[in-house]
Amino acid sequence: MTSLSDLPVRDDLRGRRPYGAPQESVPVALNVNENTHPVPAEVAEDITRSVAEALRSVNRYPDREFTQLREGFAAYLGHGLSAEQIWAANGSNEVLQHILQAFGGPGRSLMSFTPSYSMYPLLASGTGTRWIGVPRESDYTIDPVVAADAVRAEDPTLVFLCSPNNPTGTPLPLETIEAVYAASRGIVVVDEAYAEFAAAGTASALALLPGRERLIVSRTMSKAFSFAGARVGYLAADPAVIDALRLVRLPYHLSALTQAAALAALRHAPLMLAAVADIVVQRDRIERRLAELGYRVHPSASNFVLFGAVPEPRALFEALLERGILIRDVGIPEHLRVTAGTQEETTAFLEAMTELSARPEFGPLARLEA
Repeated sequence: MTSLSDLPVRDDLRGRRPYGAPQESVPVALNVNENTHPVPAEVAEDITRSVAEALRSVNRYPDREFTQLREGFAAYLGHGLSAEQIWAANGSNEVLQHILQAFGGPGRSLMSFTPSYSMYPLLASGTGTRWIGVPRESDYTIDPVVAADAVRAEDPTLVFLCSPNNPTGTPLPLETIEAVYAASRGIVVVDEAYAEFAAAGTASALALLPGRERLIVSRTMSKAFSFAGARVGYLAADPAVIDALRLVRLPYHLSALTQAAALAALRHAPLMLAAVADIVVQRDRIERRLAELGYRVHPSASNFVLFGAVPEPRALFEALLERGILIRDVGIPEHLRVTAGTQEETTAFLEAMTELSARPEFGPLARLEA
């Protein structure tokens, strides 16, 4: 049987592994930062009607410019945005891929601040773009002066800033974005996939768009909108950036069904976002209880919590899995990450952690070292 090594795969792809989190059938899945609250019934009914209507003309290609959807996203985001400043694709990963296809490539580079979203280097690799990872501070923040110095030293073609950061949940002040943009000569992308989970009143990078033609702010419907399975991501930027992305997108890349479903969901935005408040409550429960148990909890502005002082992350991961609870080992030493679920799911996780933390092999390092 032919193996991958027998094929003429690009040299820079040899030895790499595809992106992928464990997919297990478990009662409590808290590993990939999904919104664990389902789409409300009345919204699902409207989406079903809208998709059924779109099916009547599915023999024809969809609107290549997805005009109505762009108008819907512009209205949702506010900040005086127009449809001409909006782009969308099949999930925010494809949005980021379009950006790299248009502005990256051989002889060009992408910088980000690590640890951050694991897809960034994979997207860079897939487009032949050189990856530059700059370590964050010990608390996973980004010092604006250090970041600006790194940008000036490396002069990257693109900079990706994750706000709040995945997998750490760390907020990103606008001042840091401004410093990076001022130091950069290239494209600066602020990935706001989890923006809706930030504290009320938190400023979005969307406020920085006027006068900054190289700034892009990306979003997704996967998280706050409970739309992970629908695969819809979008961005806001200068209209010239949108023109550049048209050069690399595949024809009719957003299906008529995707457009219809997303538009229906946007019509019910307040109801779709109602679960966000409950998720934030559950996230805060996780932070408080894990801290009480003695683990190192990193402040989160997202729908997940990164916690450290875990003596054997893989062992704790497996012990939780045996109890039907799936979380995420993100590869940071002595750390694990858990998504904030429903009240019942969060309770199941916290009860399991309370039980396991009492055992020497799973208890927080601070207690073991005392």
